[in-house]
Amino acid sequence: MSAGSDNMPLAVAALRGKPLLLRHLPYFLGAAIVVALAATVSFDGYILNILMQATTFAIAVFGLSVVLGLCGQINLAQAAFFGFGAYAVGIGTTDFQLSYWLCLAAGCGIALLAGAVLGASTLRLGGHYLAMVTISFQQIVTLVMINAIWLTHGPDGVGRIGRPALFQSSQAYLAFCVAMLALVGYFVWHLPDTRLGRAMRAVRDNELAAGVAGIDVFRTKVYAFALSAVLGGLAGGLFAGGFSYISPDQFSFAESIVFLTMSLLGGGASPIGSAIGTALLILIPEWLRFLKSVPGLYLAIYGLSVILIIRFMPDGIWGFVNAATQRWRAKAKLHAAGPPLQLSPAHVGGDIVLQVTGLAKYFGGLKAVDNVDIAVKRGGVHALIGPNGSGKTTTLNVLSGLYRATAGEVLLDGTDVTTMPPHLRAAAGLGRTFQNIRLFRSMTALENVVIGAERPGNTLIGNGGDAALHQRAMSALAFVGLGARANELISSFSYGHQRLIEIARALAANPTLLLLDEPAAGLNSSEKLELHELLKRIAAQGLTILIIDHDMTLVSEAAQHITVLNFGRRIADGESMAVLRHPDVVSAYLGSE
Repeated sequence: MSAGSDNMPLAVAALRGKPLLLRHLPYFLGAAIVVALAATVSFDGYILNILMQATTFAIAVFGLSVVLGLCGQINLAQAAFFGFGAYAVGIGTTDFQLSYWLCLAAGCGIALLAGAVLGASTLRLGGHYLAMVTISFQQIVTLVMINAIWLTHGPDGVGRIGRPALFQSSQAYLAFCVAMLALVGYFVWHLPDTRLGRAMRAVRDNELAAGVAGIDVFRTKVYAFALSAVLGGLAGGLFAGGFSYISPDQFSFAESIVFLTMSLLGGGASPIGSAIGTALLILIPEWLRFLKSVPGLYLAIYGLSVILIIRFMPDGIWGFVNAATQRWRAKAKLHAAGPPLQLSPAHVGGDIVLQVTGLAKYFGGLKAVDNVDIAVKRGGVHALIGPNGSGKTTTLNVLSGLYRATAGEVLLDGTDVTTMPPHLRAAAGLGRTFQNIRLFRSMTALENVVIGAERPGNTLIGNGGDAALHQRAMSALAFVGLGARANELISSFSYGHQRLIEIARALAANPTLLLLDEPAAGLNSSEKLELHELLKRIAAQGLTILIIDHDMTLVSEAAQHITVLNFGRRIADGESMAVLRHPDVVSAYLGSE
């Protein structure tokens, strides 16, 4: 351990050493008190129904916190999954006299399966296309509920729905629902700090960067959609037991919009925000009941309240509070300065770490890359240069899996990665930065670099858990000179420092080969000198670098080997100074020798 690690305050170290449940003991104590109050305080039937609705709706909105708030995927069919859980409990306990618990589990299972299938078949679309598909799915489910009378009882709905023997009274059942709300809330609250949660946040912020960092983007989206669906199913099952009657109009598209509004109003990225939004949208109409005698006034005030909150708090009420306290919380967090960064790139493929043969990428009739061969020797800096439009970035995109090669073969450390998607190439040891910086902008510098350290196949992390990940990330940030600012959001960093964070994220993954796409772009002269020194320190640890850049001074000083492209074809390859003096290279850049 380094001296910085030894200086970590004992209180912080002791806190991290405690089991997760002990660290969050105040939450569970508070939840137990609320459950006890729900079980013992006497409510009249009207208040009881409002609390029951708020509790069950909040669980469904928690599902939107996962898929929309964490993963950034639109789901306008949450009421359908809510309905699956409700009808499973309703039909199961009335028509088939099955156990409530079995029906609740079945409803969650049906919702999970439906969400996974819908997600797997549609999430490659994204954006407004995904919204249209989920709307269509919601409408289909509603039509089935109305017209499949033999199964759902049609518009008449299902009545006399059973409850568990332990919670027959409405008061006891409310306490049970509040306990479920607390458990689900804890899960959703803790999810962002798990590996899956970090992957979801990365996908939400930047899918390309997430894939290159080793995250299976499509699978992460499906997991988010399935989790959202199962929470919707759970909420629906609890709702059916609470009100003992369900009908198709309770699970229409309008209800999906209500769920979405609740999520956006409170702040969809947090279960606290979801709970706030749910409470407000249920309570505001009750607070405005006295205005219902004036036609239209009640709805106008209700709608205006929602519009004003969303207009002036675009991240929701809790998002606004969270942003206001971000600077204070960043200062309050303390992280150990990890040991000096160690790079230990894999070495199984001989002296050539990257072998590219006959690589081609065609866009219709345009041959962006045409029959290019590149051999990158292990442990050195290899530059890929050429005039604008020569195919350099396209080549890097093919090498990193963002584009599929039209022809050719790519071997990374002896492994054929030609057809692998980006996350598998990252697992094979390929790291990358982008010409246009791609960071996860809702995260801190440390959280960005942790994503890189979490790369599958990173042998320097092993099974060390979160402590090892944070230590590795802190080491990488310290290596690029930004360790003291680990807790600051990306938006607080200058352009040049954001480039360094992107490099730190790639280094934390301990890649075998690092692809740098114009790292000097947008940097001033002093920042370029610092970048050159950084490249020297990286290369000194044996990491192989393939760099693209237009700064010939940087290229000539940093690279030992250069490959030159022009109009998608290789025109020169060899030792740096000889290539830079090559007549074809001079002609390509200057038009004449």
